[in-house]
Amino acid sequence: MNLKKLAACFLTLCISASPTFAANDEKETERVKEAGIVMKEILNIPDDIPQDLLDKAECIVVLPSVKKGAFGVGGSYGRGIMVCRSGEHYTGPWGAPALYALEGLSIGFQLGGQATDFVLLVMNTKGARSLLSSKVKLGADASAAAGPKGRTAEGATDVVMNAEILSYSRNKGLFAGISLEGSTLRSDGSANEKLYGRKLSAKEIIVDHKVGVPASARPLVSLLQSKSPKNRSEPKSLQ
Repeated sequence: MNLKKLAACFLTLCISASPTFAANDEKETERVKEAGIVMKEILNIPDDIPQDLLDKAECIVVLPSVKKGAFGVGGSYGRGIMVCRSGEHYTGPWGAPALYALEGLSIGFQLGGQATDFVLLVMNTKGARSLLSSKVKLGADASAAAGPKGRTAEGATDVVMNAEILSYSRNKGLFAGISLEGSTLRSDGSANEKLYGRKLSAKEIIVDHKVGVPASARPLVSLLQSKSPKNRSEPKSLQ
């Protein structure tokens, strides 16, 4: 085969492969965009996540439209993102998201068959590091509690204030704290590869900053930066 024919074959291969690559990352890109929309809508609810808790969160997990029965019989499977403040002690600006999956039979019975949005606040470095290193069972590997609502977290119980992860749900317009104990959170490796075009662990994305913030995540990151630009956690919780 001469050079001209070889070049023509290569060009044809590239053109035919392009739609496949685009299709591969389309779902992940939409997932990131949906997470930004959900977070914006929830932060505009009058009695939403207390500002003092938002300001003490190292990371936030957003899982749009988790549906009962989407994974196994009576179970649930949700896909979303985790975004964290940058820096060794999570005190810098919000960074690029890693894609995550939520799994667990117990969730299915709480959703009532409706698509539900979840927001989880990761309240200390121990919780963040657990999620970045392995699959985490809420309530066992990381302490978890239903998050309080309102302008501040005043009056919240010690259980809530000492939890590593606080969780919220929105279903049919109703926003509330919800317990997700028994379910698991894990990094979605294949989805991260599709979004960023190469294999990356959640740690490489969030801690090592091997990629920048993708265009699909800029509205979410900008929103969090404007709503909570500074980490106001107690110094001892950042160690």
